[in-house]
Amino acid sequence: MTRRQRMNVYFEPGLLKQVEALAERRKVSKSAVIEAAVLSLVSGEDDGRRDAALSKRLDRLGRRIDDVDEAVAVLGEAFALYTRAWMRHQLPIPANENEAARDRAADMYAQFNEVLVRRLAKGQRFLHDRVRDVAAQKDTNSSR
Repeated sequence: MTRRQRMNVYFEPGLLKQVEALAERRKVSKSAVIEAAVLSLVSGEDDGRRDAALSKRLDRLGRRIDDVDEAVAVLGEAFALYTRAWMRHQLPIPANENEAARDRAADMYAQFNEVLVRRLAKGQRFLHDRVRDVAAQKDTNSSR
C-alpha cells in the first residue's frame, strides 16, 4: 500500500467552511473532499459536464434574447402604428380635406421619426429622462 504524503495548504475562511460543511454532509474527511476536488480538476473529467452545462445555459439565454428581440420589434411596430393613427385622426377633418390631412399626418410622422432618431443617436431615453425629472422634482419639493 502506498503511503500518502502530507501537504499543507491555505484556504480563505469562507472556502474552508464550505469544505468542512461538504465533508460533514458526506461524512468523509476534509482531506477526502480536497483530494476528490483536486483529482477531478487534474483529470479533466468534469470538463465535459461543465461544457455541456455552459452550452445549455447559453442556448437558453440565446432563446430568451430572441424572445426579447421579437417582443421589442412587436412593441416598436405597435407604437409606430398607434402614432401614425393618432396623428392621422387627431382632429375631426372635413371630408374635402382628407388628402391634405393624410399629407400632414405623413409630414408629422416623418418629423416624429427624425426626432426619435436624433434622441436615440444622442443616447437619450424617455424612461431615463423621467427618472431624472422625478428625482429633480423630489429635490425641489424637499428643499421648500
